[in-house]
Amino acid sequence: MNTTRESSIMMGKEHTLITENFPETFDSPMKLNKKIHQAQHVMKAFKDLIDLCGDNPDRDGLQDTPYRVLKAFLEYTEGYREDPSLYLEKTFDIDHQELVLVKDIEFYSMCEHHFAPFFGVAHVGYIPNLKVTGLSKVARMVEGYARRFQVQERLTTQISEAIEKVLEPKGTMVVIEARHMCMCGRGIKKSRASTTTSSVRGIFADKPDARAEFISLLNK
Repeated sequence: MNTTRESSIMMGKEHTLITENFPETFDSPMKLNKKIHQAQHVMKAFKDLIDLCGDNPDRDGLQDTPYRVLKAFLEYTEGYREDPSLYLEKTFDIDHQELVLVKDIEFYSMCEHHFAPFFGVAHVGYIPNLKVTGLSKVARMVEGYARRFQVQERLTTQISEAIEKVLEPKGTMVVIEARHMCMCGRGIKKSRASTTTSSVRGIFADKPDARAEFISLLNK
């Protein structure tokens, strides 16, 4: 395959990748060209990174790696291209004033300090006031905030703030348990270490028995 044809095929892949992830570029050639230029720049940087680390970026197995990495990063960060709190706006007229707990919501995120993955489960609970949302909507909201460059503390707070803002419950409590590859796979290399964070609002902050109920349900 000659260089011109290779370049044409790659440009087609880049064009498709950008338009799939940024639909607004369909109507804006300027935005489209900017995004494609950024994609090319990033892939060149990944190629340089491979070379810097000591391998040949042009050998079989690595030739398409810069494109694959870029595509993966756009998937890892798709939460930037939505407002996750909007999932909660689908509510139901249900007379329920006791704890609603969705636990063990799996998530995968990307540490903003090292671009290393961290992953685990989120437990999201609230005591309704007037609004109850679908259980799957809570999980989709968690996924939306996780699919960004994150720290676990911020992720925990963003989830609780979204619940508070949209559902206006009597109380909200979020607990996240996660393992961080920037700690497990590099640096101090403590493979069994995990991190737990929480965010407590409303009744859960004011009444120990409400917090105790939440924690007891997590342990069942």
